[in-house]
Amino acid sequence: MAAAAAAVPVLRGTLLRDEPMAHHTTWRVGGPAEHYYVPADRNDLVAYLRSLPTDEPVFWLGLGSNLLVRDGGIRGSVIATAKGLTALAQPGERRVYAEAGVSCAKFARFCARAGLAGAEFLAGIPGTLGGALAMNAGCFGGETWPLVVEVETIDRAGTVRRRTPLDFQVGYRSVKGPAGEWFIGATFQLTPSGEAEVLAQRVRELLEKRSASQPTQQANAGSVFRNPAGDHAGRLIEACGLKGTCIGGACVSEKHANFIVNTGTATAAEIESLIAQVADRVERQHGVRLHPEVKIVGEPRAGGETK
Repeated sequence: MAAAAAAVPVLRGTLLRDEPMAHHTTWRVGGPAEHYYVPADRNDLVAYLRSLPTDEPVFWLGLGSNLLVRDGGIRGSVIATAKGLTALAQPGERRVYAEAGVSCAKFARFCARAGLAGAEFLAGIPGTLGGALAMNAGCFGGETWPLVVEVETIDRAGTVRRRTPLDFQVGYRSVKGPAGEWFIGATFQLTPSGEAEVLAQRVRELLEKRSASQPTQQANAGSVFRNPAGDHAGRLIEACGLKGTCIGGACVSEKHANFIVNTGTATAAEIESLIAQVADRVERQHGVRLHPEVKIVGEPRAGGETK
């Protein structure tokens, strides 16, 4: 059921123009956003959406992981949720509410401290809950949507809706729902365990496992490709001998083959070219077409290549 959130007459957030997206993505690449807005809170977000021309594109940003912004940047408005949509609370014995800008790791630690089991795997996801909801993010054997009991969405008119999982088609790294709506919050149901320290230790172990198996000390965007059915993208890439392969400053990680790292000088075009090269090589050698898990957005630099 739709309910319009209260508008705020004057914008209270931060609006930047021609803001380099390289400052806001974990790959540390990306051209300028035409408008970059950090809402002060949910009401301010509603006001900003209502202030936009109806034809202005809107792109939502969390922590900038799982994302490749091309060197020509993004037209329209980028809305950054990680500083404005940060409410996190436990409204019931088994339930936790979080807004879209809350980091997955923070959510996992919050649940563990509350003695609620089931969200520990989220510690391994380097993004926000908004992104986790949008793609059914998962790792270490867990996925986001089995925990969801209700979500809140917003549309271009600033209308906020509450929806249940029945309103969405959820699959492996895929979520399809009502067109023109974006996630701004969700309520999750977990399992009371009464063993907060045990859960906290599990979160620490998963963070250590992530650090040990992934190139966390180098600029990257997380796993580049989805795992094909019955196999792992990293295994296929490594079997092709592609670890360490580079295009300019973009290289397939020596630590985990399903990661591409920016060694310091990479452009988005180089990363995109390497993604295409890896996918082509795996298809030629193994007959399996890998599909990117990372979202590629924006425009190429004028006079540059798209891949």
